[in-house]
Amino acid sequence: MNIIDVKNKKNGVIYVYESIDYWDKEKKQSRSKRVCIGKRDEQGNLIPSKRLTQPPVSTVIKPGPTPSTSTRHGYFGATYLFDAIGEQLGITQDLKACFPQIYKKILSVAYYLILEDRNSLLRFPKWDRTHFHPHGACISSQLSSDLFSMITEEAKERFFRLQGKRRMENEYWAYDTTSISSYSESLKQVKYGMNKDHDPLPQINLALLFGEDSGLPFYYRKLAGNISDISTLKKLLADLKQLDFGKVKLVMDRGFYSEANINALYQNNLKFLIATKVSLKFVRKELDKVRDSIKTRTNYNSIYQLYSHSTAIEWNYSQTRPRKGDVIKDTRRMYLHIYYSSEKALERESRFNLMLDQLEAELTSGNRKPENEKQYAKYFELSDTPVRGIKIIPKQDAITRAEKDYGFFALLSNDIKDPIIALDIYRNKDLVEKAFGNLKERLNLRRTAVSSESSLDGKLFVQFIALIFMSHLKKTMADKGLFQNYTMQELLDELDVIEAFENPGKALQVGEVTKKQEGLYTNLGVDPPSTL
Repeated sequence: MNIIDVKNKKNGVIYVYESIDYWDKEKKQSRSKRVCIGKRDEQGNLIPSKRLTQPPVSTVIKPGPTPSTSTRHGYFGATYLFDAIGEQLGITQDLKACFPQIYKKILSVAYYLILEDRNSLLRFPKWDRTHFHPHGACISSQLSSDLFSMITEEAKERFFRLQGKRRMENEYWAYDTTSISSYSESLKQVKYGMNKDHDPLPQINLALLFGEDSGLPFYYRKLAGNISDISTLKKLLADLKQLDFGKVKLVMDRGFYSEANINALYQNNLKFLIATKVSLKFVRKELDKVRDSIKTRTNYNSIYQLYSHSTAIEWNYSQTRPRKGDVIKDTRRMYLHIYYSSEKALERESRFNLMLDQLEAELTSGNRKPENEKQYAKYFELSDTPVRGIKIIPKQDAITRAEKDYGFFALLSNDIKDPIIALDIYRNKDLVEKAFGNLKERLNLRRTAVSSESSLDGKLFVQFIALIFMSHLKKTMADKGLFQNYTMQELLDELDVIEAFENPGKALQVGEVTKKQEGLYTNLGVDPPSTL
């Protein structure tokens, strides 16, 4: 299968054809058939043909195995697992509904990204020769670029909507962002910003929504690299409304806290759990009330090894109405959960003293750093005498004030009254951080080198599909205790060696499956493969 560009001499338009080779039995020679799949824009990106974005006319397909037309054998066990997971989660069904002509290609590339850890798509042809997969044919580098260009925003939005409807209605959805460095200078959203990996390159940001109970992602959005977390929430709320999601419960870290965001969450009637700084006036007011009394046996939780206290407070709600030109002011009920961890206090104190040691060493040596001048003035007083030279005196009052809040942290919620339930839900938010790690490391998204917007958008979507499979597999392995004996790669390697054989006119034959492999499939909630 090849991709061929043909320029129309009359209008100058470059049309893109998919050339499919086949054997003509009558003429007894190799022939090829060309199918137009779109045209190129001025930048060389593929604009898919309209017929490819329309659902196919339903046809009646006879049940049973499809006879093969060639003789081959290849690895089958891992891709069989993903086929089963795709059916269980509705991924295959939803992709087929949204991308009827290319969904098998999307699945094949997603499988490849998971199984070929950190390898680029240039190695897909080699992988194709040794594996059975949904598309069943090679996807060259050019074909993968065209595939990415055919993934439209409308189809993606429909997929998000279908997957979101499958998630548990009452679960909390964790929301967070990460930065992805880029070598490209031509992408509009690549900007310099606060890089979370401390990479000096410009970046794009990626926002991800993750179901805490299901353990699955179902929405993401690409952002400009200079957009801060705090300014992304209102767009998320608009997207949730656009996707027809009902009653949503969000859990977020303190980077998303602002008065405007809290008001927006109330305005949209959404439940939320969000971390916040203890230095805020209304938080400090309640903290000062319990600072000396929180460390009691009644407030102690042995699982998390910390103390907690909750109180109901009133939030000063305000809403500006642009049409009427007025501001609605009212109060809303909210729960403030305050926690104290002696372990966190010691850890923070240790880091603080290391910083003070560094500052004092810089002052003593005379190697002062411009970025630390405010810290020098805040924590040290300098005196210079002709006899003794420079004398460095710590400002103990300032140091004591800084250490005062060590070990304390706070959560806000308009839904959860119990502090330990709130903490348990909040700590599950690290699913998003682990998902970002999977995207960047295993799915090769730490630094992107694509040069067109359409290629980047399409590649992100396919990597997102791969992330759904990985997240489900990881959660199931954790629930079944499989991580005690296997890493994810080891488990996939154990299943990937199972072979299958196909011969013309006959059903696919599956090779030997060991008892250990059968047990792994069963633990993963999948029936072991047999002759199909």
